[in-house]
Amino acid sequence: MTVEKQARAGSGWPMLFVTLVAYAASIWGIVQGIIILATAEDAGVPAPVTGPGLLVGGIVLLIVAIIVTCGFFSLQPGQARVLVLFGNYVGTVRESGFYWVNPFYSHSLGSDGTGASIDVSLEEGTPSVKAAAAAKTLSTKVSLRARTLNGDRLKVNDKMGNPIEIATVVVWHVADTAKALFDVDHYPSYVAMQTETALRHVASVYAYDHMEDDDASNSSITLRSNIEEVSETLKQELDRRLAPAGVSVDDARLTHLAYAPEIAQAMLRRQQAEAIIAARKKIVEGAVSMVDMALKELSDGGVVEFDEDRKAVMASNLMVVLCGESEAQPVLNTGSLYQ
Repeated sequence: MTVEKQARAGSGWPMLFVTLVAYAASIWGIVQGIIILATAEDAGVPAPVTGPGLLVGGIVLLIVAIIVTCGFFSLQPGQARVLVLFGNYVGTVRESGFYWVNPFYSHSLGSDGTGASIDVSLEEGTPSVKAAAAAKTLSTKVSLRARTLNGDRLKVNDKMGNPIEIATVVVWHVADTAKALFDVDHYPSYVAMQTETALRHVASVYAYDHMEDDDASNSSITLRSNIEEVSETLKQELDRRLAPAGVSVDDARLTHLAYAPEIAQAMLRRQQAEAIIAARKKIVEGAVSMVDMALKELSDGGVVEFDEDRKAVMASNLMVVLCGESEAQPVLNTGSLYQ
């Protein structure tokens, strides 16, 4: 595993002044050399040695100035430059500013050809040939800013084997530039692929929802009911998988969660049945408490004396009135309670 090393680069302003002087001197030498040679030719006399000397010296100085110019680079806040000299990792410059370094430091890292098999565009998540080309020319200037990967909807099976659709958004940044560039072939592609793998793994660990109402599984973590816990588990899984690439995950959240279309209608009917059962249960609990209260109030107040049969009839009538879906129609009884 490659470890990032801090490197320091010299300020670019002094070298900029030197480079400008070199350009000016080279131009002056070339012009003066041409003038001397042209004057000698017009006069029909042999050219002095200074003419060719100034011309050759100006050309050489111009070439040197062009090479020196390749050593300039600037860094904005949130950027870093990895210094690679003839295949050797020298270090990483993280401080923003205008710098000059050895002009022979590499400006990009070539691929060994394996990147040509990449057919997924990282930022869009759609098939693209551009991703394969990008893998071949990875720049040594690395962005340290937070990036967002909005994943596609994936069709996976949850813990219970039910097909579901799930998607996530991941906020990540490069924490170790050396690992990002040297330990994986193309770190943006690596992040995209590992995000999909981690999401599939987490989705298979948890059930979509509780399947029973009165079993011990009601306390278990599910994808629908425990979004925060599932997101934290996904973040930990991504941190573990992306550590070899020097990538740190800031946040990971589920953006889409639903049953697959082929079972969505069946699961909707199940949820509707659960809602009806829960509502009925609540109605019955309330009706029982109201009937008990009514019988106690009537008996304690001495309004009506109830024996067991009368209590049963009264409780039956009250339960019908309270639990019925339609309004009860009153019936007057002019006889006794037993008629």
